[in-house]
Amino acid sequence: MQVSRISSPQSSELDEALAVRHTVFVLGQNVPADLENDAHDRTDATHYLARTDDGTPCGAARWRVTEKGVKLERFAVLEAYRNQQVGAALLAAVVQDVRASHPQATVYLNAQLPAVRFYERHGFEKVGEKFVEADIEHYQMQLKK
Repeated sequence: MQVSRISSPQSSELDEALAVRHTVFVLGQNVPADLENDAHDRTDATHYLARTDDGTPCGAARWRVTEKGVKLERFAVLEAYRNQQVGAALLAAVVQDVRASHPQATVYLNAQLPAVRFYERHGFEKVGEKFVEADIEHYQMQLKK
């Protein structure tokens, strides 16, 4: 499996990443499409695409700079590829790039409840109370320095 940073917001790779997210969030979790896709996708977000060894897109993620620091977002792994280290590889690639380009920034994300333990295993800790976004329970989590 390989994870690559998507170089252009107009690339076919971004379309593939958005298709993965659509399958996971819109079709799989009933997130409204207008919430899943936003203005950041083709403007200020940095995207990643995970592919299997045969080139099949299987995961996606993005990050962007906010007033609070660097927010990791839209981590999605297609159901058939879960529990195969795709999410871990995506997270590692994103965190490595973010730390290289924004070494002093606070790195945070909003984790769906079932993903909290995954992020804790990778150095994040819960910050604040549970909240609901798109009818899904989340915790904000921050990467330990």
